[in-house]
Amino acid sequence: MFPTIDHEVDFCVVGGGLAGLCAAVAAARHGARVAIMQDRPVFGGNASSEIRMWVCGAGGENRRETGIIEELQLENLHRNPNKAYSLWDSILWGAVVEEENITSIMNCSCLDAAVDGNRIRSVTGWQLTTQTYHTVHAGTFADCSGDSILIPLTGAEYRVGREGREEFGESIAPSIADHRVMGMSCLLQVRETDRPVLFEAPDWATYYASREDFPYRDIDPRETNFWWIELGGEEDNVADTERIKQRLLASALGIWDFIKNRSGIDGVDRLDIDFIGFLPGKRESRRYVGDHIITQNDVSSRGRFEDIVAYGGWSMDDHHPAGLEHPGAPTIFHEAPSPWGIPLRALYSRSIANLYCAGRNISATHVALASSRVMRTCAIIGQAVGTAASIGAEENLDPRGVYEHRLSELQQRLMDDDCWLPGKSRDPSALTNQASLEADQGDPEALRNGIDRPAEKYPEDALRAIIRPPDEGGPAATTPPDIEWVDNAWVTPVGSSVVFRWPEPQTVEGLRIVFDSNLNRYYRDMRMLFGYFKDYEPKGPPAEMIRAFSIEYLNTEDDWTEVVRVTNNAQRLVRARFEPVETTAIRLKLIDSWGNRSVRVFAADVLGATPV
Repeated sequence: MFPTIDHEVDFCVVGGGLAGLCAAVAAARHGARVAIMQDRPVFGGNASSEIRMWVCGAGGENRRETGIIEELQLENLHRNPNKAYSLWDSILWGAVVEEENITSIMNCSCLDAAVDGNRIRSVTGWQLTTQTYHTVHAGTFADCSGDSILIPLTGAEYRVGREGREEFGESIAPSIADHRVMGMSCLLQVRETDRPVLFEAPDWATYYASREDFPYRDIDPRETNFWWIELGGEEDNVADTERIKQRLLASALGIWDFIKNRSGIDGVDRLDIDFIGFLPGKRESRRYVGDHIITQNDVSSRGRFEDIVAYGGWSMDDHHPAGLEHPGAPTIFHEAPSPWGIPLRALYSRSIANLYCAGRNISATHVALASSRVMRTCAIIGQAVGTAASIGAEENLDPRGVYEHRLSELQQRLMDDDCWLPGKSRDPSALTNQASLEADQGDPEALRNGIDRPAEKYPEDALRAIIRPPDEGGPAATTPPDIEWVDNAWVTPVGSSVVFRWPEPQTVEGLRIVFDSNLNRYYRDMRMLFGYFKDYEPKGPPAEMIRAFSIEYLNTEDDWTEVVRVTNNAQRLVRARFEPVETTAIRLKLIDSWGNRSVRVFAADVLGATPV
């Protein structure tokens, strides 16, 4: 008999992609005891070194998702300027293991669930590396496994495939419902060398004779990561995964054979294969049914939900189920507004009382999923779910109970953790609101307006759709021509300082600061590489970011005493804490940036006891 290890936690996350990772980290940071069960040796799912898909999200100006996903990608820019995938894996790994409230159970495939009525009591997985069973008992669970393993194990209500046009009145849905989904991909990456490199395809590779075998597809290795090497949407993309993978690998090597030996593309003679994905990256399979099902009409009308906890902003990017075997365009980028709101009611099962879902398996139609499935969106959905689970653990509330009783607190907690919720504003601390603000340069009042990024002002009827940027293969992003941007920031030169002052001494123990990470930084600066070329220039932290700063308090002799000095900051959200002090003033000094001499600070909140 093999041994079984039992774990008792508040919240169990099944699946360690970006959604599951962010859910686990968010819950742990808010005090919940968390276990994350991941069936791979690394975190990241489609973003990891095993698959290497781009991490994409909302389009348009100032729409970039923040929170934990921005923290991870900024850390990657700082510590991994050459974009090595193993280092990226280590950054994701570190985000989990640095949280003392998380138990990570790696290489462990969930295979059973104990269900009592409509509640999960535990899940059990098999850890291949140790030949051990792990059983996790928890009050709340989240299925972040992509293929939704807890659906067959619990009997939760679900959908799969494409809804018919009439069911939800979706104009871009097929006329008749079917079980077809978007396919899966095995990616290629190449490396430029100093000499010609030969390539001979194996006998089992698919043979492609001409460029006409790849209509509407970019085959230049300098411009694509070969996302369009896609198959399987017309089959059962869970049960048939291994057979589909064999066809994908045959296609991938056959495509490389054509590029190297018959394409005539300049410079390919010096390119060599650096990576072939043997683990397919999936776009769609089972989807949960929640208290709300997001539809095309929800997306198109901007998702104005009172229970917004995340947002989308990718086009309704609907890949043809036949993938590479489809002679037309591999996908259609149907317009979608950016942002559109995602409600909490779509992030939990309506049939299993204590089960959240996050990632590409949320409660949405096939058409709506085409916009919500990309990984930056999945990451902020995961952070919302983990934060909701931490609130539920505090008062023994199921997901529906958090929606009914603690929604406002959830939204405020998310915004405090730098998750933007369009249409909502964050409540600054009482100490912040009751202070007078003094800056040696610039107007600091925006530091406490509760909106931690630039915002737009324009007539509602001027709103236009946001579509994929051209470097991703789609038409250019569009914004209303009459848009007016409000900075919502203290704009000031490096070297400036701002003082929070009170008429009576207050107990202060830190500052919550939101710096400028350039939410419009070029997409290719932020993402991992799709090939390794000699002209690549390493990317570091954004030039707009504050690199060095200090915090001082006014002591009883009316002298400034330094309590914090940071010299190598690369993060947008910083909680700078120190031993509590009694003071009538706190000063934040901006000492240096990563390049720019004029900088923006979006928020500075004083942390400490409420004034008496």
